[in-house]
Amino acid sequence: MRKMVYDSTDKRATALAQLQDAEGGDPFRILIGTILSHRTKDENTTKATENLFSKYKTPEELASASPAIVRKLIRPSGFYNMKTKNIMIASRQLVEQFGGVVPDNEEDLLKLRAVGRKTANCVLVYAFNKPAIPVDTHVHRISNRLGLVKTKKPEDTEAALVKSVPKRYWLELNDLFVRFGQTTCKPIGPRCDSCTLTGTCEYYRTVVAPKRKAS
Repeated sequence: MRKMVYDSTDKRATALAQLQDAEGGDPFRILIGTILSHRTKDENTTKATENLFSKYKTPEELASASPAIVRKLIRPSGFYNMKTKNIMIASRQLVEQFGGVVPDNEEDLLKLRAVGRKTANCVLVYAFNKPAIPVDTHVHRISNRLGLVKTKKPEDTEAALVKSVPKRYWLELNDLFVRFGQTTCKPIGPRCDSCTLTGTCEYYRTVVAPKRKAS
């Protein structure tokens, strides 16, 4: 795996890394925080989780909470009606099926409401320190731009990275790629001028460099 270097002046941590640090890697809070992070920005996830966990701290409490109060607390995360339903159902599942304990394996995690492979892998990495590769939009985009994979779907990216990236890097990969995607390899207007990977980046070589040469 090539060494990734991003802007060292940017000290932001991803929402899940912040949650991991603030909550000591509490599996329940990592799980709920990951569900709340769907389709929103990190700063919105952080605000929503801070609001929610200031009032509800366990699966039992959230499972029996007032939906109206939960909606208000997580409003910053967006899609709060759907997310309220999802996190309350997931909490009830934890209580009824798993004794209030978040599973530490992918098979059981995938049984929970609103938990797909990315969310399950996030819980394994950030809550249980178990090697996995959570593939979000940043990981999918950057892996393809660099030429590490040639895939159309995130699940295909995960499968390809699992085969090609040594397992010793899996725990760090998501956080590293997300920060790199937020600061340098952005979806629109990637900062190629400040990137140290242009010499080996397929996107730069095949898209950016020819355009600059033509102009």
